[in-house]
Amino acid sequence: MQIAKNTVVTLHYEMFDVDNNLLDKTEEPISYLHGGYDGIFPLVEEALQGKAIGDSVEVKMSSDDAFGDPDEELVRLEDLEAFPADVEIGMVFEADDPETGDVLLFRVVDIVDGKVMVDANHPLAGQSLRFVAKVTEVRNATSEEITHGHAHGEHGHHH
Repeated sequence: MQIAKNTVVTLHYEMFDVDNNLLDKTEEPISYLHGGYDGIFPLVEEALQGKAIGDSVEVKMSSDDAFGDPDEELVRLEDLEAFPADVEIGMVFEADDPETGDVLLFRVVDIVDGKVMVDANHPLAGQSLRFVAKVTEVRNATSEEITHGHAHGEHGHHH
């Protein structure tokens, strides 16, 4: 079976930076609903179109095609008193975006002189990436998966 719109694709992937450092990889395979449902990077989805079990793809993406460029408005300097006493670099805090009401995840990136610098950009924002994936399963999506716009089941999403 070939990958096409409204198929559920299961794959293993590795993601590398421009210096070929491994940034992320699957321990367990992931599944997504193929066909423009935003379950995977659009360029990767395009490369996977028509592939079958056992096929591999390698996709090089600019930051625009991956996690986007950093948004300076998502980097903020806050007073240390606003954080727990044990705050340290790398911790993540939720905050509501006053403009959109969306929940943002802010990473602590620096603590200096009673101030905490937090950043809600994706940690890989601004980076070009190489995405390597191997297809392990392809099946027709259920009508429920198509309605919900994402894969369900063993490697997908459950309600």
